[in-house]
Amino acid sequence: MENEQALALINRQDPMRKNDEELQTLWNHHSARVLPVYNGKSLIETIQSQPHLAWLSVQEPWQLQDAIFLGTTRTPEAEQTPWFALTLDDNSANGMSLPSSIEFQDLRAVGPHLTSDDSALLKYAKGLTFWHSNTRFCNRCGNSLVNSHGGHTKQCSSSECGQLVFPRTDPAVIMLVTRTDASGEEWCLLGRSPIWPAGMYSTLAGFVESGESLEQAVAREVFEESGIRVKEVQYLASQPWPFPRSIMLGFKAVATTEDITIDKNELEDARWFSRTDLQNFGKWGDENFAFQMPRTDSIAHFLIDQWIQGS
Repeated sequence: MENEQALALINRQDPMRKNDEELQTLWNHHSARVLPVYNGKSLIETIQSQPHLAWLSVQEPWQLQDAIFLGTTRTPEAEQTPWFALTLDDNSANGMSLPSSIEFQDLRAVGPHLTSDDSALLKYAKGLTFWHSNTRFCNRCGNSLVNSHGGHTKQCSSSECGQLVFPRTDPAVIMLVTRTDASGEEWCLLGRSPIWPAGMYSTLAGFVESGESLEQAVAREVFEESGIRVKEVQYLASQPWPFPRSIMLGFKAVATTEDITIDKNELEDARWFSRTDLQNFGKWGDENFAFQMPRTDSIAHFLIDQWIQGS
């Protein structure tokens, strides 16, 4: 679902990751840019109420071995710009001197207001920094892990073990379920979690379990959460979702039953909505509306919007 510009924004430069000398040259390059992450938050600059990605130049005492090489972009002058991500500790973050327009913000909150390019880069950085912060010891022998391949892998520090560890991505299915009533009017099934902003309804979703296909996961999750049976499960689009390390696989499906029986452990409510109903929804976070759409940068919003337009 990401647009072509976002897809092509950064060259991840897989061969460069494996060349330590080349990585050091990139780290020392005058145009090298660092995306710092602190307590899961990204550095954001607000200009005339509009948030933008903020980056810093390489500075002391940061070290390449603590950073993650994201890849390169090219400036309008065709100069190659290296990008790195770096997790900051309390001392580093608190010791920074930043203008009032720049601060660490939660990507969940600011994401819908960023450009697709900024959002794509920050999701990339956030996903990898989370993995680094939470993957520090070998699960085979318990020894510490050290960064390798520009931070895209880790290797056990024990010479007897040497296990390579790769970033983990958890697949999740997210689906728009529809039905057609006797009069020919179409409806879609939306639910809400009690932890969401008041009035927000969204598509159902859940993680893929071991030993099942994506289509089976769609049918199981819909039935478990709402009691609705489905058929004609069809893949539509996907979206990286680094909260903390998921890939959202978007589907549509046709309901074969109508009566909803929600799982109170999963949902606070679920109901059928018509296209007319959805056109009267407010934007995410707009408390002036009784019902609200999912955040605009989410695949849930994309799936609903496609259906409203008749796709």
